[in-house]
Amino acid sequence: MPSAVRDFGPQKQPLRLQRLADRCGRVATTPILVLLVAAPLESQVGTTRVASGLSSPTYVVAPEDDFNRIFVTELGGAIRIMELDSGSFLPTPFMTVTGVSGEGLQGLAFDPEYDVNGFFYVNYIASGPLRSVIERYTRDATNPNRGDPVSGQIVLEIPQPFSNHNGGWIGFGSDGMLYAPQGDGGAQCDPFGNGQNTDTLLSSVLRLDVHRDDFPADGNLSYGIPPDNPFVGLPGRDEIWSYGLRNPFRSSFDRATGDLYIADVGESDREEINYQPADGPGGDNYGWKLREGEIATPTGGDCVGGPPPPGNVDPIYTYTHGGGPSQGGSVTGGYVYRGPEIQIQGKYFFGDYISERIWSFDAGTGANFTDWTSTFVPDAGTIDQIVSFGEDGFGNLYIVDLGGEVFRVEGPVGFVACPDLVLESDAVMGTEIFEHCRNVAVGPDFTVGVGGDLTLRAGNRVVLRNGATIAGDLTLEIDPSLQQTPP
Repeated sequence: MPSAVRDFGPQKQPLRLQRLADRCGRVATTPILVLLVAAPLESQVGTTRVASGLSSPTYVVAPEDDFNRIFVTELGGAIRIMELDSGSFLPTPFMTVTGVSGEGLQGLAFDPEYDVNGFFYVNYIASGPLRSVIERYTRDATNPNRGDPVSGQIVLEIPQPFSNHNGGWIGFGSDGMLYAPQGDGGAQCDPFGNGQNTDTLLSSVLRLDVHRDDFPADGNLSYGIPPDNPFVGLPGRDEIWSYGLRNPFRSSFDRATGDLYIADVGESDREEINYQPADGPGGDNYGWKLREGEIATPTGGDCVGGPPPPGNVDPIYTYTHGGGPSQGGSVTGGYVYRGPEIQIQGKYFFGDYISERIWSFDAGTGANFTDWTSTFVPDAGTIDQIVSFGEDGFGNLYIVDLGGEVFRVEGPVGFVACPDLVLESDAVMGTEIFEHCRNVAVGPDFTVGVGGDLTLRAGNRVVLRNGATIAGDLTLEIDPSLQQTPP
C-alpha cells in the first residue's frame, strides 16, 4: 500500500509533543542530566487485569495521540471510555450504537485526523435485512468524552446471507485509507462461491477513501474509490484490495511499518495469519475456498479443494486444529507489539478462541513461534474467551475477553500512564540519558551537547524531527525499526 509510514511533518509533531507535555507535565527546556537505572532485560512480562464486569466487550482502541484513554466496544453497541491514569471507566458511555443485531458491534476506528474533524467509524451487524454496516459518527462538539449519536452517516452496507463469517474489524492504514475485511457470508464451505468471486464485496479486504464521496446520490454509500486499488479499470469490484478470505477475525496494522496482518478462521483443518507488506500493490488472493492455509481445502460436504488459484499468496503462519499446545480451532488476530517492553518488541501476538492459548512469532517472518499462555496468566481473572486484542496510544497490548474482562501486557516496572521524559524547545543534553521502559519524545531543536551521548535502553523510541540534532553518539539498544528519523 502506498506511503507505508505516516510522516506527521513539521506541524503535527510539535502538537503531539505538546500534548505529551500537557499530559505529563515533564518538559525540560533548560540543560539537564537524567540518569535512570534500567531493570534487567531478562525480566519477564505478564498480564494485569484492567477491567471486569463489562457486557461482552469486543475490542479496545485509542485515537492517535491519545495517551490517557482507551475505548472499549461492547457487543450490544455501547462504547465505553477508560481513563488510564485512574484505571476507571467514565460513568456515561462515549456513545451507544443503535440497531445492532446479535452479532453486534465489532469494530471501531478513529479517523487519522480525529483531533481535527472528530470522525470515528463503527462496524456492526444489523438485521431486517441482515447486513454489515460501516457508519461514520462525529465527536460531540462540546464534550470530548461523548460521541454525537444523531451524526451518523452510512458509509457502506453489505447484505449478508448468513449470520456468521461477517468480519467486523476496520482500521486506517498509514495511507489514510479505511480497510474493512469481509467474510465469505457464512454457513459452511462457502456455498455461494464468494471466495474466488471478485464481483462481490464478500470474502475480501475492502479499501475505501472515506474522505470523499463518489456516490452523492446514494445516501447509503459515502466513500471514494482509491485510484490505485488493484481492480480499478479491470473486472471485479473497485473497492477490493485483496480477496480469498473465509472469516477474517481481527486484523491489524503494524504501527511501526504499516504492514497488514489478517487472521482468517479455517474450515476444518487450518487456522491462518495472512501478511501483506506496507509497500504491496494489493490484489493478493488468499485462496479460499480452494485453499485452507497452505494446503488444498480438505474435501468433505460442500468443500472441494484444489491447486493454488492465480495470484495465490500463502499465509505467513498456520496451525492445525486440535488440543495441543500449538493448536486450536478459531484464530483471533492480534498486533505486532510496539509498546515499551523490550523483551517482546517486534513480535506479532495472536490467540485462539477455542483453545484459549496466546502465541507470538517474529513480525514479517513467522519465525520463532512462542507460546505465552502460561506466562500471561493474569494477576486476577482468567483469559478464556479471546475475542480480540487492542492497543493504546503508547502501543501497549490489550487482550479482550468476551466474558467481560480486559487485560494489559506489562513488564516488571508496571504501567505508567505517560512518558517519563519529554524534551523539546531547545533543551540541551549535557551528557547522557539512560531511560527505562517509557518513550523519550524529542522535539524541535533538542540537542545532546557536545560530547554527549544519547543512549536509549529497554524499549524506548526516539523521534527526531524539525531540526532536532544529536552532537554526540546515539545508541539504541533496541529494535532499529523503533528509531523514526524522517528524511
